[in-house]
Amino acid sequence: MNKKRFKAFSPLFLSSILVLSACGGDDTSSTNSDDVQTAGSDIEDATELSFWTFAGTHATFYANAADRWNEENPDNPIQLTVENYPFDQMHNNLLMALQSGSGAPDLADIELAKFPNFLQGDIQLEPLNDLIEPELDSFMQERLDIYAEDGNYYGAPTHLGASVVYYNTEIMDEAGVDIDTIETWDDYVAAGQAVVEATGKPMTTIPGNWYGIWPFVAQKGSDFFDENGELTLDNEENIETLEFINDMVHEHEIAEMAPGGQYHAEEFYGFMNDGGQASIVIPMYYMKDFTTYMPDLKGKIQILPMPTWSDSDYQSVTMGGTGTAVTSQSENIELAKEFLYFAKLSKEGNIQLWRELGFDPPRFDVWEDEAMREENVYYEYFHDDIFDILSEIKDNVAGIQLSEFTPDVLTEIDSNVMHNVLTEQSHTPEEALKESADTIRQKMESGN
Repeated sequence: MNKKRFKAFSPLFLSSILVLSACGGDDTSSTNSDDVQTAGSDIEDATELSFWTFAGTHATFYANAADRWNEENPDNPIQLTVENYPFDQMHNNLLMALQSGSGAPDLADIELAKFPNFLQGDIQLEPLNDLIEPELDSFMQERLDIYAEDGNYYGAPTHLGASVVYYNTEIMDEAGVDIDTIETWDDYVAAGQAVVEATGKPMTTIPGNWYGIWPFVAQKGSDFFDENGELTLDNEENIETLEFINDMVHEHEIAEMAPGGQYHAEEFYGFMNDGGQASIVIPMYYMKDFTTYMPDLKGKIQILPMPTWSDSDYQSVTMGGTGTAVTSQSENIELAKEFLYFAKLSKEGNIQLWRELGFDPPRFDVWEDEAMREENVYYEYFHDDIFDILSEIKDNVAGIQLSEFTPDVLTEIDSNVMHNVLTEQSHTPEEALKESADTIRQKMESGN
């Protein structure tokens, strides 16, 4: 496969992904509150397992999985208590509990770039190799590698997170553009010019944070760091990429800055729902945002691969993600691992990731399973060939390189680069990237 390997070292990360409210089944054996969900509380002699997460939708997913586990394993039931905490609080509390040797849950969700915090020194997470290696060929390797250290896998991935383009076909049809003919970014610009001329609406918007550049950079085969941890923020490929993005806004005038500054803002949801732009580049997990916050676009959105660069074969790039781990403090490690496999690593678990959360499963062997073709809210909203498209591009999905200084880079992009280039126009792309790169190199040299 033509893939760029993930490497994760970052101790802190900026997450702009909105934590969506919980949704899911209404099984009577589960009891819910705002922050805690418990499954199996009515089963006598059930083994108690605790779970920490930072997303309400994840909490419901695991509670539902526990209900299914108990139905299928009546001789080995569990009582699963899932606690939902604010993002930073959960990660900080988990790290302190593991370092102190007490107070950690049996299982926990860990955001991908927080994960390196938990792979330092004496690792207090349990290897999952016995669960993953027998079926390794069924997984997208990029997703597994980011939760690995010294040949051991410590996290179960939640989705592939393949970046795609969501086209508003109503706008594209009005402009007379056949979206199937958009194969390159040059094609995309030409289509955008036709859209603006015919409708007066932008082809897309650019968020003022790192999401406005990172997917494009990674798809080009570049990144902010190389595989050796060397800073590449201001390399030629990244300068060219930012010049292209800047040209979309200021020269070709087919893009505007995103209302609210990013794609998970209330202002943006309203703008997009009202048909404000013709397309958006973002990972497949955004399907949940469409169905939840943009109901008026149902039946109008078509998902297609990202257009390609002339010097790269990548048709998509993975973004975002969470690894679920079993902690070494668990008194029921084997049972916790068995449940984790059942809930998230098995074929059925991956199918449920799609059914309940609208996530693109990291196991590609389920993409063509009949169960994945059953009608649900996502097929009703979008179209029924979503996984045919993913199957066609899976060998050309780019990954990302992470460093302990990635948070500093993202802060520079959010605070300076995008603002200075796209909004204030006070810097050229080269000036902005080199200025921020110099700032990061000073921090790297000082060790701060």
